[in-house]
Amino acid sequence: MIGFVMVGTNNLNKATKFYDTLLDTIELQRVVTNEKYAGFASIEKPDEVEFYVTNPANKDKATFGNGTQISFLVSSKDLVNNFYNTGIKLGGKDEGAPGIRSGDYYCYFRDLDGNKICAFAKIDN
Repeated sequence: MIGFVMVGTNNLNKATKFYDTLLDTIELQRVVTNEKYAGFASIEKPDEVEFYVTNPANKDKATFGNGTQISFLVSSKDLVNNFYNTGIKLGGKDEGAPGIRSGDYYCYFRDLDGNKICAFAKIDN
């Protein structure tokens, strides 16, 4: 149902470097870059961009949405842990260390522009 997700940034170069490293932990790679945005796709489907980081088209300052969250479904608790630790190491701000919530395994942090990012893994019951 969702075609792709896009978050805004005020420093495309810094954000691109942040997401290059972070998204590599969950096997997403940058497949398009220009002066306006960077797009990331899975290694298996490089033609299907799933995530963009972009300068706002209206040239105003990028802001995060209050209540907005971008969540990546991953295949294991280890990937959640690695994603979180990488995000924090890259300068992300903690919003909830990895742990079980609502029966599954989640982590939360904010990226360099304040966008709330989550990774989670389903836990087989």
